[in-house]
Amino acid sequence: MKVFLMLILFGLVTGPVKTDNVVTRFKTPAGYRQSPAALGSFGAWLQALPLKPYGSQCLTYQGKVARTEAYTAGIVDISVGKYDLQQCADAVMRLRGEYLFSQKKYKDISFNFTSGFRCDFVHYADGYRYSKDRWVLKAKKDYSYPNFLNYMTLVFSYASTLSLQKELKTVQNPNNVKTGDVFIKGGSPGHCFMVMNVVENAAHHKKFLLAQSYMPAQSIQLLQYQEDPWFSLDEPAYILYGALVSPTYLKQF
Repeated sequence: MKVFLMLILFGLVTGPVKTDNVVTRFKTPAGYRQSPAALGSFGAWLQALPLKPYGSQCLTYQGKVARTEAYTAGIVDISVGKYDLQQCADAVMRLRGEYLFSQKKYKDISFNFTSGFRCDFVHYADGYRYSKDRWVLKAKKDYSYPNFLNYMTLVFSYASTLSLQKELKTVQNPNNVKTGDVFIKGGSPGHCFMVMNVVENAAHHKKFLLAQSYMPAQSIQLLQYQEDPWFSLDEPAYILYGALVSPTYLKQF
């Protein structure tokens, strides 16, 4: 990998870098190093998520430039959907669901609706459909990816920041923030950010990358302020809902 990067630097390899993700695109700040993520973990999966080509705009589900475009540092190469559903909490659940589906951990794919109803993928994949806070058998068994996306659309329709906040666990020591953690405040409106990567220095001070969706539903975007994509818990985050980047709102799956 080091040899390949050197070839790119000296112009001996041209064309797009196929491994463009949060680790390869965003340079680690001086004095910091990459925080490790266990092989096969949610954090490692997030770090390896492909990004759309550099300069891609943040678009809404209707294909319009999103009002958050000014904060775009990168765009996760994942579908937005045709409806105004994949907003802030939905994007977090989408990423978590995608990870579990990719690992075939179907029994772990489950999210609560705001009503408290537990909506799990196994029921849905086995042909059950949601009706007034209960499951009704209506379809054939289908564990395909398209059907997983149908399940996530159902989740987006009935879950929210309020329900997701209740599901997540409080991070007891914020200094241990890790890739895959979530800053979230439930409400109307509520909002949340996903931690996409973490770096730290010799003094164990950490900086991290953040991703979000917004209203109306838009691309999942990596964020920046004045071209700096690295945030920390001891500095103000000058982005929309930046006050949530605080130990008070830090949660984990």
